[in-house]
Amino acid sequence: MVAAALHGETGRVALFVAATAGNVLGAVVNFVLGRFLIRFEGRRWFPISPAARQKAETLFASYGQPVLLLSWLPVVGDPLTLVAGLLRMPFALFLVFVAIGKAARYAIVLWLTP
Repeated sequence: MVAAALHGETGRVALFVAATAGNVLGAVVNFVLGRFLIRFEGRRWFPISPAARQKAETLFASYGQPVLLLSWLPVVGDPLTLVAGLLRMPFALFLVFVAIGKAARYAIVLWLTP
């Protein structure tokens, strides 16, 4: 995204929308995995390790649903979105928190890009 912004052929708004939408869609995949496919945890293809899941569950228990604002963070973000599905968080509320967090990330990255 930064390279595309620096190149200047694609508008920053389009880059922002595409990056945010793609990242939110990835979080939705994790949410669905947590909600419906957790029985496959431990399989090689499953995207979240048991240790990462435990760390995310601890964060979720400590800070509640707004912790999903941090779903953009490396290492802990994906497990947070999986745990939201495990805990049967309402999907609309999940989307609000995740979209705000991820959109803020890309807004800041684009704002810092000359």
